[in-house]
Amino acid sequence: MLTRRQWMGAAAAPLIAQPRPRNILFLIADDLGLHTGAYGDRTAVTPHLDQLAAEGTRFTHAFCTTASCSPSRSVMLTGLHTHTSGQYGLAHAPHHQSMLPQCRPLPALLHAAGYKTGVIGKLHVEPARAFPWDWNEAADNGRNGVAMAAKARQFVEAAGRSPWYLHVGFTDPHRAPQGFANRDYPGVTRQKFDPAKVPVPSFLPDNAAVREEMAEYYESVHRLDQGVGAFVKMLKDAGQYDHTLIVFVSDHGIPFPNSKTTLYDSGTRLPLIVRHPDAGARGVASDALVSFADLTPTFLDWSQARGPEYALAGRSILPLVGRPTATGWEEVYFSHQFHEITMYYPMRGIRTRRYKYIRNLAHGLPFPFANDLWNSKTWQSLRVLGESARLGQRTVKDYLHRPEEELYDLEADPLEVRNLAARPEHRLLRDQLRTRVQEWRRATRDPWLILSRHSGEDPAGPAPLD
Repeated sequence: MLTRRQWMGAAAAPLIAQPRPRNILFLIADDLGLHTGAYGDRTAVTPHLDQLAAEGTRFTHAFCTTASCSPSRSVMLTGLHTHTSGQYGLAHAPHHQSMLPQCRPLPALLHAAGYKTGVIGKLHVEPARAFPWDWNEAADNGRNGVAMAAKARQFVEAAGRSPWYLHVGFTDPHRAPQGFANRDYPGVTRQKFDPAKVPVPSFLPDNAAVREEMAEYYESVHRLDQGVGAFVKMLKDAGQYDHTLIVFVSDHGIPFPNSKTTLYDSGTRLPLIVRHPDAGARGVASDALVSFADLTPTFLDWSQARGPEYALAGRSILPLVGRPTATGWEEVYFSHQFHEITMYYPMRGIRTRRYKYIRNLAHGLPFPFANDLWNSKTWQSLRVLGESARLGQRTVKDYLHRPEEELYDLEADPLEVRNLAARPEHRLLRDQLRTRVQEWRRATRDPWLILSRHSGEDPAGPAPLD
């Protein structure tokens, strides 16, 4: 493979004879919940994301499959659940989790189809050898999206008439070692938020520590939005805006307890905006239940690139673009093993339009804390109060010590605090959802099926990934 310097200086002869390149710009926020104007947040200042939604399709029921950075991104890039791909937890040392050698991630499939492939900012999926990038700025600081877009312009221009895939990993609004890295960045306008005026999510306590951190979070979200605007402007300036499928997502929910690393909606229900250049309808809100396992099939559909030899877990959402409703999109599945390597807490689950079922496979363990959440002012303000303190309507005790099964009626209980799993009147529903999860686990080759022996269920193990 050519070095970046060699490639950038090479003639940009098209590898695929197409009258119009079918480019892909994939924008990934880090720890962003539904905190944009387009998703109804009146405090967030996100004009560029709101404009992107106005020109595209905003999915109102989009879900990551696991609320953890590397695992969630691996699902986006492989179309496989983490228990299938092997990216069980975080990729960076000392956690060192990595996809299985036989996995072929999206950039490799697109590269084989003649696409130029580039990455800037956060990738956070291993192994590196699985990604044949033509242009690699994965070490770039993802806090300044304006500077990132200026660099990415080089890649877009060098690709010439060849189709390209550009993977953009913003770092905002992830926590920094201190706060949210809010400071002055070249080309970026700062906007501070008043802690007394920011809304507090219903799953968090309303206290001074939470308000202070939420105000910092909103500033980071505003910085992220400017980066999105810079990338859109870059495409327009390069004449590529109407040749490019733009997809914006977040990897999981906000970096606060009761959200990140959980399977509750606060951690898994996320923004997904798709701007299709040829869509007949714009500014559409789709209520289809879609999963981030659907993203790789979507990009393969758009590019017409050949998929891997093994089956993928998702399906293309391109037929949903521009349509407010769709039939046959009524459930999504969840799978979580680790965040940090010390945070072992395997969970499986399903969400339908009305209900959510979660199976805590190691329910005897206390629910573990990510370092950034443990060290946050939010958690420290609660920890000193003991297990009787409340995270919204859930006690800290219930947050830390979970039953084997959880079942929630999301219409009657959107905060997911009244567990119905042990109630006789919900036994049939619980058993039906448990069976659907078990069948899905067998179909997706879940190695944790061995734990079913302890509950008397079918212990059949998974077949290897072909």
